[in-house]
Amino acid sequence: MAGQLQDTVALVTGASSGIGEATARALATEGAAVAVLGRRRERLEEVAGKIQAEGGTAFVVEADITDQQQATAAVQRVVSELGRLDTVVNNAGTMGVGQAVDSPLEEWERMIEINVQGLLYVTHAALPHLLRAAEDSPRKVADLVNISSTAGRLARPGTAVYNLTKFGVNGFTEALRQEVMQKRVRVSVVEPGTVDTELSSHLRDGVRQAIERQIEGMELLRPEDIADAVSYIVTRNRRVAVNEILVRASEQTW
Repeated sequence: MAGQLQDTVALVTGASSGIGEATARALATEGAAVAVLGRRRERLEEVAGKIQAEGGTAFVVEADITDQQQATAAVQRVVSELGRLDTVVNNAGTMGVGQAVDSPLEEWERMIEINVQGLLYVTHAALPHLLRAAEDSPRKVADLVNISSTAGRLARPGTAVYNLTKFGVNGFTEALRQEVMQKRVRVSVVEPGTVDTELSSHLRDGVRQAIERQIEGMELLRPEDIADAVSYIVTRNRRVAVNEILVRASEQTW
């Protein structure tokens, strides 16, 4: 499949559904061989099957990135099987919403494990390969894209720890960008607003209903809208670095 990413390899975390699935398919359409990483092998196999049916190349990697050893091994496996690593999209994430006073600590811990630690583990393992790819790739550039949120820009009641994780992702992305930009590794952040994915299904009863009332009647973004933003970032000429893209639903005020 010809495209801007021909002869490159991409890794997408949280690729079994939603934004991750849409992004993996978009990168494959651009010609990248795409490693789809997640915990649900059956879902990953379905995504890989869709990519292959569309003429692309997909490789399934089952791993829990909140485990440092699994995250590192997953990255190494991608490089061993596909020969290189040019693009990484840190998409895996979870959201917990509710007043801090009565939120379960387990929910907070899970957000930190996935949204922060998992992202850090994958990034740490991938960086040496991205630096090498920027040197020997025909495109002479490599990309790391972190999926954050509007919650990484605006704090609101009931989202304190989710804000903590996403503000952290934004800060980490900017500092890392400055560290590696002279080596032609571009580090970018995409901040989606309300997207029609299964993320809200992870919310507790009561909290979920409150969120549903808040967005009632709003035309939500689709996963493909965020995939478009990622694809735009990583297909630019090496002279162009798109550092940040904020994508809100048209009717979203926060």
